[in-house]
Amino acid sequence: MTDYTALVAAATYAAGPAPAATGQEAAWLSRVQHLATELAFTARQVEQAVQVLDASRPFAAFLERVEIEESSCRGLLTLRPDSGIAETIRTEQDTTLSGRAMIERARELEGRWVLVYRYNQPKSGGKFENVRMVARLLDLGEGTLANQVARRVLVGDAGGDEERAAKAWREAGLPLSGSIPVADLEPVRRTLREERR
Repeated sequence: MTDYTALVAAATYAAGPAPAATGQEAAWLSRVQHLATELAFTARQVEQAVQVLDASRPFAAFLERVEIEESSCRGLLTLRPDSGIAETIRTEQDTTLSGRAMIERARELEGRWVLVYRYNQPKSGGKFENVRMVARLLDLGEGTLANQVARRVLVGDAGGDEERAAKAWREAGLPLSGSIPVADLEPVRRTLREERR
């Protein structure tokens, strides 16, 4: 249950001291009421976000790519965990503040390891179907990729063309085994993506 007394107290503090002059009380009280209502709305949003985080499952993955899905206006994040198997999760629509903020955050973290807080959202109109959604992203740094994971990332950048990816790998002089630093892989990824344009 929301503590409205605390919200009104916070709104009163934000509105500043009550006016000393007669005739201004109504405007001041209206401002306090407006601020308290906004704070109540914000408190509900925070409560919902915390519930989503509590229900989410965090996992570490390499954030390979961020795109916008035209049909839904949602951000599509392509992630590669240690297994090397790509997973796609979505953001809210980029027409919402939270969706736009998450897409911008994901773009900042593209090409880095992230801790992804994922939750399932029921698909509209679909029975027993869910859409994988991102609730939060934390930066884990550049780090390295397992050799096989790095190879799969390049295949994705080459549009699924394994021969092109293998050729780019050889031309870059990347090792046949062992971990690959993300910094060594990024120039090869850029080249492959530019070739696709």
